[in-house]
Amino acid sequence: MADQLHHYNSKFTKKQFPIILVCDRVNSPANIGSIFRIADSFGVSQIYFGGEDINVVSKRMQRTSRSTHNVVPYQEIESSVDVIKKLKAEGHHILALEITKNSIPIHEYTFTTNQKLVLVIGEENFGVSEDIIVLCDSCLHIEMYGINTSMNVANATGIALYEMVKQLEYSSDN
Repeated sequence: MADQLHHYNSKFTKKQFPIILVCDRVNSPANIGSIFRIADSFGVSQIYFGGEDINVVSKRMQRTSRSTHNVVPYQEIESSVDVIKKLKAEGHHILALEITKNSIPIHEYTFTTNQKLVLVIGEENFGVSEDIIVLCDSCLHIEMYGINTSMNVANATGIALYEMVKQLEYSSDN
């Protein structure tokens, strides 16, 4: 039987990917903490938390993040729209993780290492705002097979980043 690995005996290679995460009005401390852990796990280069009443440094968030909020660069911003416009002007490819009539399954989208990517995730109840969706280059969704049409924002972010990083790793090997 294999011994379980722990932080002190795991040998993961630290990598960073050209992925910026914009959290549009995500305000649950538990989700924010989980997003920090996920962003650290997948080598996200920057997180922006946009909207009112965002409490990035609550005790609940800190417990959930397990100190990853200390290593993943982040900024709290008033307007997600303004940061999206700025990043788009800098040549970033803007992608919303949102089900729309024109969204495509994330596994069918091709991510390449020559793109500077921005993944926009939305508020827990209402998703990515329409003001942001119109600025995006594409909307992506995770195919689902149950009766529900959405999932927890942190879980969805983990699935999306896994697909993005998997493709970026494969494309960088070729």
